[in-house]
Amino acid sequence: MTPMVIEALVKIVLVLAALVAAAAYLVLLERRMAAWIQDRRGPNRVGIPMTKIRLWGLGQPIADGVKFIFKEQVTPAHVDKVLFLLAPILIFSAAMAIFAVIPFGSVLPPAFGSEEPIPLVIAPGVDVGMIYVFAVGSLAVYGVLLGSWASNNKYSLFGGLRSGAQLISYEIPLGLGLLGVVLASGSLRLDKIILDQAESGVWNAFTQPLGFLVFAVAALAEAGRLPFDLPEAEQELVGGYHTEYSGMKLMMYLVAEFLHMIAAAVLIVILFLGGWHFWGLTGSSEDIADASWWTAFVRVAVLMTKVMGMILFFMLARWSWPRFRFDQLMNIAWKVMLPWGVVNVAVVAVWIEYGDRWARALDLPNKLLMAAVGAAALGVCWLLTTLADPTVADNRPVRNDQRPMTNDE
Repeated sequence: MTPMVIEALVKIVLVLAALVAAAAYLVLLERRMAAWIQDRRGPNRVGIPMTKIRLWGLGQPIADGVKFIFKEQVTPAHVDKVLFLLAPILIFSAAMAIFAVIPFGSVLPPAFGSEEPIPLVIAPGVDVGMIYVFAVGSLAVYGVLLGSWASNNKYSLFGGLRSGAQLISYEIPLGLGLLGVVLASGSLRLDKIILDQAESGVWNAFTQPLGFLVFAVAALAEAGRLPFDLPEAEQELVGGYHTEYSGMKLMMYLVAEFLHMIAAAVLIVILFLGGWHFWGLTGSSEDIADASWWTAFVRVAVLMTKVMGMILFFMLARWSWPRFRFDQLMNIAWKVMLPWGVVNVAVVAVWIEYGDRWARALDLPNKLLMAAVGAAALGVCWLLTTLADPTVADNRPVRNDQRPMTNDE
């Protein structure tokens, strides 16, 4: 095998192992966070087997994984067995494949017999990286729909229908939120988008706050996390689309959910929060190919810290906000996120065409003025949305004529 193939295989093994371990221990972290929010004790007893050493419950994910592996692989008699087995494999594989083009840092210095810097991405130089992410990510809906249909169960079918409508609906604002970044950076490569933010020193979240909000909400909905977990609402649908699943097949669905959350967090950080860039810590954007080991390590640490912050926010949202009704879920996608995404793309396109001239005329830095315009666009959209539908911002109970009830009533 050539050195390039060996390098790719080593990266694949490391990324797969890291993602599976991360998903397992993020479950533990979320259970501990849920316990903290609900003022109770979380899992804190499972430690080293056959001993009394608990290690703050760090052995819990290992115990859960062993339980799933050795659990009886039950396949109900009434299901379509081929599709029933294919569905969890499809959604798990798609969730893993997304990370082929996601950079986990900048580059490593030449080492291990290589004369060139080692890019910290499995498939470097993919010019259509974001299109690949969208194409592979959209396969998740097939895993859900196949599993729900093959289960031959009404609860599963309703969960699959909900999931199909939700994922397809939120892919549109997700793409619109991304399109503003692509227009501004002029590239579909994730590493180029990070480099564009590092060179300017201004993250896209500051210049495109409207696009950032649209993309973050849509990414959270695509991950299927509370308050967007209508496809598996246990109060209504038992377990939703995976009601009939157990053992390793169920574990693939559950791990895929956490992988989607990790992918959403990584994409938000890369597209809007500067990726591995941080002022004064990650060095100059001009020395990418000549970065030292220390600089490469700091960039990886900065990226992982940002991603962890986003994941913690997702977990906090799950255990703090109530679940939306399905009509509210669809209204947010079509009546709020979609128009906001269109406005963001229009604002960015106009700025690319006329922004430099306006900045020179006002004698202001381009990025500063763009940030002001982006903040104004967000404020105007928020105000117009509230005025167009007051019930969006008013939580008081309404009468039959849709007028908010007064205190006397």
